[in-house]
Amino acid sequence: MAMAKKPTDLRREYTQMALSKKDVHKNPFKQFNQWFEEALKANVREPTALNLSTADDKGEISSRIVLLKHFDKEGFVFYTNYRSRKANHISKNQHVALLFFWPELERQIRIEGKAEKIPAYLSDKYFDSRPENSKIGAWASEQSREIPDRKYLEQQKLNIEEKFRHKKIFRPEFWGGYLVKPHRFEFWQGRESRLHDRIEYLPLNKSWKIKRLAP
Repeated sequence: MAMAKKPTDLRREYTQMALSKKDVHKNPFKQFNQWFEEALKANVREPTALNLSTADDKGEISSRIVLLKHFDKEGFVFYTNYRSRKANHISKNQHVALLFFWPELERQIRIEGKAEKIPAYLSDKYFDSRPENSKIGAWASEQSREIPDRKYLEQQKLNIEEKFRHKKIFRPEFWGGYLVKPHRFEFWQGRESRLHDRIEYLPLNKSWKIKRLAP
């Protein structure tokens, strides 16, 4: 069956905004915060969704979408199962890459850094704030492991519901957060004729060096 359109036929010009070196914050965390606030105001559909890329000790890369749950001057926090594939990668290779893509604003942000587990009390605090079904899901899912079928997963959920009936659902030790401490940022603004704006931040002493990159 012939495709209605080929990938090479799909083109779009980016014309909304521009990004200049002189207009960005000297601090990339503040620049991220500004763009994040603008994404919220623009009603970007999934502003906290990011592509997380990890690599194992052999350098084989894997990517998946996770959700940003916190950010500050220290870095960016997401949560996961500590027995998952991504967690196994991080235990062997702390270097990770994050990618936010906000098509509504024709923007993307690339962040590279090292991931480390956050303190248990912070994971506890966030876990306690989650809806009950999300807490049960964290317990029930043997993330990244092979399971026989959907019925098995649903039975695991029922088992956990019974285990915690009339009890507080506490955080499992195999679930918690990671903090990604960046050592590189890149802010990308789509422009006409594929001549996009790219601004890169790299550490320089206790500050950041800002460079403009060719698209």
